[in-house]
Amino acid sequence: MPQHYDETFKKQIVRLRLKEGRSIRSIIEEYGMSKASIINWCNEFREECQNNPESQNEYDSMKEIRKLRKEMEELRKENLFLKKAAAFLAKEID
Repeated sequence: MPQHYDETFKKQIVRLRLKEGRSIRSIIEEYGMSKASIINWCNEFREECQNNPESQNEYDSMKEIRKLRKEMEELRKENLFLKKAAAFLAKEID
């Protein structure tokens, strides 16, 4: 039996997916909904963005935030690696 979700909930799920970069699987596990629903809501939001400049700005912001989060995570990993390498080299010198 299909469930009906309100628009606020749908937008929350779309934000989790597009802004925070959460995987569809993690959203399904947390909220117990179908994969098709999540994909449909994301597609509807993208279509809405093409017709509504305000939604387009929100979508662009979500994409930028997601990109920056990925970049920040990569920089954290590189920084951790460099710290470990520096510690290793410091041991070798002593």
